[in-house]
Amino acid sequence: MPAPAAFLQYVDDNADAFIQRLSDAVAIPSVSGDPVHRDDVVKMANWLNNQLKAFGVETQLVDLGKHVVDGQELPLPPAILGRIGTDPSKKTVLIYGHFDVQPASKSDGWDTEPFTLVVHEDGRLIGRGSSDDKGPILGWLNVLQYHHQHGKELPVNIRFCFEGMEESGSEGLDDLVVKESKAGGWFDGVDCVCISDNYWLNDRTPALTYGLRGLAYFKATVSGPGRDLHSGVFGRMVHEPMTDLVLLMSKLVDGSGKILVPGVDEMVEPPTDSERAIYERLDYSIKDVEDAAGGQVTLSASKVDVLMGRMRYPSLSLHGIEGAFSGAGAKTVIPAKVSGKFSIRLVPPQTPELVEPLVNAYLEAEFKKLGSKNKLTIENLHGGKPWMADHRHWNFEAAKIATRAVYKQEPDLTREGGSIPVTLTFAESLGVNVLLLPMGRGDDGAHSTNEKLDRSNFIEGTKLLGTYLYELGAIAKS
Repeated sequence: MPAPAAFLQYVDDNADAFIQRLSDAVAIPSVSGDPVHRDDVVKMANWLNNQLKAFGVETQLVDLGKHVVDGQELPLPPAILGRIGTDPSKKTVLIYGHFDVQPASKSDGWDTEPFTLVVHEDGRLIGRGSSDDKGPILGWLNVLQYHHQHGKELPVNIRFCFEGMEESGSEGLDDLVVKESKAGGWFDGVDCVCISDNYWLNDRTPALTYGLRGLAYFKATVSGPGRDLHSGVFGRMVHEPMTDLVLLMSKLVDGSGKILVPGVDEMVEPPTDSERAIYERLDYSIKDVEDAAGGQVTLSASKVDVLMGRMRYPSLSLHGIEGAFSGAGAKTVIPAKVSGKFSIRLVPPQTPELVEPLVNAYLEAEFKKLGSKNKLTIENLHGGKPWMADHRHWNFEAAKIATRAVYKQEPDLTREGGSIPVTLTFAESLGVNVLLLPMGRGDDGAHSTNEKLDRSNFIEGTKLLGTYLYELGAIAKS
């Protein structure tokens, strides 16, 4: 059943007001990975909770307990559970999103202040969280606002689950989902799940996503001296932690992307010819990668190989070194303790539990070869399993119909390179189909500088979310 024409017109008429609300949300620096911003994550939770209640959603802020960050015990941000509609004759969809964001500072290379939404003349809405994931969450709010203001019933019952720790491993959420999925819980009776927290492959073709890579995030720390040392006094006299760490980091992945940890790449079976044909059909090119990356830096000239590198194979990325000098000028210090951070994106049948012992054993063996008197410690900071769904399910079929109605295009069916750890938890706990329905484009720059969401994607994406609910309400369960 198509969405009402009045709804589509309402979205167009209220576009500027919707963008202002997105600006208000972006202005809250809800960085979950930085203890300094923990109060801002809680502030964002309260802001979103109030928005939901204003549009008739029954909500509950759930205390998820505490955790330790860099030796400091902190309360976890509350999760938001929501409920609107209890009609037993209607389907019930669970909608998930996250209101925390990645760290951002103008000094990182942003052209503008990251927590001030900038409406560019070319239609870009630039700001941290605009695409990941505040824009999509506000798309759902826009849909709720129309129905609330016009006294219209929603075509389905909706349950909401919004969290503030997705960018930091979704700590505390798995237990909540398992608990609320049981009889009498907030998610009891859910027929399907929809998540809007990923992106199109490119900037022109909408997509539906049926697979995600998992994640194992590591921190390798090398320490030795009792304090930072002067390189003019101690250089070539002592084992330097930075030297050891850089050598170790260089042993993890080669220039072609091959993971050098024995046993990791080998877990994954090679693709069949028919599987490669799926990637051939996707509307994607090497130029799309280069445009999104901002440079001609692809590992291969083959579209299929590049796509499989993102979707089908694991990857290992080096993220940074903590404790090293990185300021302006020249400082001749030998750091006493440095930590290298890296992660492995996982694909079936890999799991964090299978990969972690391989990484630990390999790094310890390589460190031993150095003959260093320094000390190595390895931590697994967080992780999540990979996930795949049936894209022929009626949940996906409703999304395909909605996409054709709004964008007049057939959506790409994709597996995504990123990770949303709770996706698999929803699928396993509820035993229902999970759909990823992205709002943003492939060049949005989530997690990067100058993150943006295009105005057209925000407005048309709001129409898509609403239309999906109407098609979901009408489609037969088959």
